[in-house]
Amino acid sequence: MVCLETTFIIDLLRGRENIRKIKDGIDKGSDSISIASPTIIEIKKGLILTNASEEEKDKAEKLINSLIVLNLDKDSASLSGEIEAGLIKKGDIIDLEDIMISGICIINNEKLITRNKKHFERIKNLEIETY
Repeated sequence: MVCLETTFIIDLLRGRENIRKIKDGIDKGSDSISIASPTIIEIKKGLILTNASEEEKDKAEKLINSLIVLNLDKDSASLSGEIEAGLIKKGDIIDLEDIMISGICIINNEKLITRNKKHFERIKNLEIETY
């Protein structure tokens, strides 16, 4: 089971070649493909702040609707709070959305596919694949 992080979704929407190998592997595999609900926040925010065209917004909406969405539930929220507190104690501050995405992935036993290795490698027990 794989969870696509925001950077992968953006690269997919933009048709970037750097994701082709991973995308081909996902397409051929039997893993379920999901996103975490905070990814939707990041995608929508980016579309609005960059004044994306209606075509770009529609394309993003269709992609989001085609994926399984993993929600921030009580267990993943609780774990996210623990992750954030641990990072703050170490002086490692990352975006709250990334912390929530991590908590959701860990609780759901999902491997996170991301270009943002710098943030996610700091989180214990999170399986990541970078490109």
